[in-house]
Formats: sequence, structure tokens, C-alpha cells
Amino acid sequence: MATTHIRYQLHLHGAQIKRMALLGLLGLLVPTAAMAQRKASSKATRGKGGTVKSITVKNLPAYDERWFHPGMYIGFSGSRFIIEQSQTYINNQNITANSVVSPSLGVGFIGDARLGAPESPFVLRFAPGVTFLTRRVEFRPRGYPNPDSIVTQEVTSTVIQFPVLLKYQSDRRRNSRVYMIAGLSPSLTASNRRSDPLRNQLRALDSDLTVEYGVGLDLFYPLFKLAPELRFSHGLRNLLVAGDKDVFTRSLQSMSTNTVTLYINIQN
Repeated sequence: MATTHIRYQLHLHGAQIKRMALLGLLGLLVPTAAMAQRKASSKATRGKGGTVKSITVKNLPAYDERWFHPGMYIGFSGSRFIIEQSQTYINNQNITANSVVSPSLGVGFIGDARLGAPESPFVLRFAPGVTFLTRRVEFRPRGYPNPDSIVTQEVTSTVIQFPVLLKYQSDRRRNSRVYMIAGLSPSLTASNRRSDPLRNQLRALDSDLTVEYGVGLDLFYPLFKLAPELRFSHGLRNLLVAGDKDVFTRSLQSMSTNTVTLYINIQN
């Protein structure tokens, strides 16, 4: 039996969690977009009798005429390992293993280069950054319901990422537009920290390659552009460091990454 988590108690699965995350992002973006649209295009709003009630302004009107836009981001993630049990696990069934979603934080820089003319919808993005990750796998002896019997294996890393992404954006409507983004992200682990090496036996490789895709919303303000973005990441490599000295490593066959990140991008 798998270890009981809140997501199991609520009968939540991966697809449902992603749908809830998308709905949550839309709930955040709609009020923000409304605020940005409040003063959107150079257009006067008139009341009865033709009197001018307010004049809206298009922010950063020449933004798309520049071919390059620098910026920075901060990312709030939920990350976990996607694990597959080994034949030893299947044969013996002595313990159960569950991957736990853990929060992480990332910061970095953005370089957007337009591909083509100013009206082109394609933008090439390079966004190097650093992410501080802690991913956990919980092991419990089969048949022992006592929470004290849970052994948590942690892999805590400082990861340098080099995402190369293609952004496809819609036409600008006043002070906002939506976009889709996708690409690949190689990464290197700068450091692995094990607070208790004797207890934490599970280890991961120092490099990874992930495929990333997501959606975002560009909001133009007088001095900068703000872009909330929701992005999903799936690892393409098996990160498990093979070994036969501990029951935890022997119980797993593969271990890849899975991350959902809310990025707050700021550019000028």
C-alpha cells in the first residue's frame, strides 16, 4: 500500500493537480489583466453628452520595435521524482515507496531575441538561472502503519539551468497579450547536500535534460513588462545512481524529475 498523503485523501491525481494549478493561475491573471486593461489604449471614454470621463494610454508603445529585451525572473516550484520500482521491489515487496512533492525556489535572468520583423510572433528566449531543490522519496516497511516507521530519503541540490525556449505570442491587445512557450533545459548540479549521509542513501546524477512547456500573460506597464507564467517540466534522464548497498536504491529502477513552476518575469 502506498503511503497516505493529502493528495490521496482528497483523491487528487497528477492530471487533476495540473488542472487545479491552471485554474489557480487563471484566477490570479484575470484580475491583473483587468487592471492592466483599465488604462490600455490611447482612447477616450465618454459619458453622456460626449463628455470625456477618462483617457487610457498604451504603455510601452515601441516595445516590439526593439529586437532584444533583457529581464529577470523568480520562480516558485513544486518538484518531485517520478519513480519506477525495481524487480527487487516487485519480488520482495518488503517496503513501499512514495515520491513527495516539495517546494523550491529559483532566480535567474532572461534574454528575449525576436525572430523576424517587429510583427513576428516568435521570440527565442535564453533564461539561465539557479534553482534550490529538495526532492523526497518516502519508504515504509510493508505492514507497518506506524508513521515512525517512515524513512525519508532527501536529495537536496543547487541546480544551474540553461533553458532555451521558443515563445509564440498573440497580437498585443492594448496592454496585454497571451503566449505559449516550450523548449529544452539542460542543467548541472552545482552542489548536493546530505545533512545525514548515513541516513540519506539515495543519490541522483549531476546533470539532467528536461522538456518544458507552458503558458503566460504579458502585462505592459509604463516602465516595465510583467509576465506571470505557468510552466511544466519533465526530465528525460534516469537520475538514479545505481547501487546495491542499501534497500532504498535497490528498490528503485529509475528516477526522473517532474516540476510545475510559477514564474514571475520582469523585462524592459
